[in-house]
Amino acid sequence: MGLSAVRPFQNRGDKSVLRLRNCWAVLASLGLGLTLSTSLLAADDLPPMKVQRVGQDLYIIQGQAGAASSANAGFISNAGAVATGAGLVVFDTLGTPPLGAKMRKLLEEASGEKVKLVVVSHYHADHFYGIQAFADPGVEVIAHPKAEQVFQDANTGLRLAQRKQDLFPWVSEETKLTLASRKAKIGPGQNETFQLGRYHFTLIDGLGAHAPDDLMMRVDELGAVFAGDLFFTGRVPFVGSANPRIWLAALDRMAEQPPKIAIPGHGAVSFEPQKDLDLTRRYLAHLSKSMAEAVANMQSFDEAYAAINWSAFKNLPAFEAANRLNAYGAYLHAEQEALKK
Repeated sequence: MGLSAVRPFQNRGDKSVLRLRNCWAVLASLGLGLTLSTSLLAADDLPPMKVQRVGQDLYIIQGQAGAASSANAGFISNAGAVATGAGLVVFDTLGTPPLGAKMRKLLEEASGEKVKLVVVSHYHADHFYGIQAFADPGVEVIAHPKAEQVFQDANTGLRLAQRKQDLFPWVSEETKLTLASRKAKIGPGQNETFQLGRYHFTLIDGLGAHAPDDLMMRVDELGAVFAGDLFFTGRVPFVGSANPRIWLAALDRMAEQPPKIAIPGHGAVSFEPQKDLDLTRRYLAHLSKSMAEAVANMQSFDEAYAAINWSAFKNLPAFEAANRLNAYGAYLHAEQEALKK
């Protein structure tokens, strides 16, 4: 999702959020530690969170639908873990430190194992702010080699400033963005494999299809893929400014070993990943081909969009919210590619 303008805090009628803000200010004025207040608020006021066991040793936490806000504490993305017998391998850490702390507690209770390793799908705020709750000396955090570049980009700092206002008190001056402790050993067309306990894991380069540092994780023996924001179940993806042709290539990487279960970055788990992959491929191919033809025919974007037959996809969830933006991004990519010829 694109970076929106930084906005001052507004009371949108959510009295509970306003009370939390006032509480926070009082605690600070009394000189009480903000870490203490964070834990108290997280214990009392975070949205409901439950662990779903979706397969042998496979645990998922599914976020709520909608945009991140103080009211939902930024709980809009998914995360999960694999119990290996030698510790938990966690994939993503949710969108705020209190969410990350709650998630860690619930996963460790459900599995009976402690967190050993964390893999980050990409450094977008809703997926990595919770790392702060996992930053123990004994926990290794792995991200894409390009994650450091994204982490140090000015937009990351601007996003944090925005979230301190929009997601207060869940994101605050106490929020410390955390870079991975090591880079995944991957490159274009190359995977990293490692073993922990009874499972082998494969880290897969997402080719920068959604974000420059897209990283997927396959649990080989379970046939499970944690796909981050590169895969959605039964709905139109938010492609935005990404190149749909590169996204198609990333899905091919994901399906090199056809998964039996796929965990997206948002929304429901897919127990029919081939069906969902086929749907996403058809949509992305239609998007790319239609916009390339429009550019070749010298049509404006508005003319092309009105003339294209979207009937195969218009009844899917998220079509109204995402399709026009997706199409415009694809149109711009088609223009750029036409200029190179």
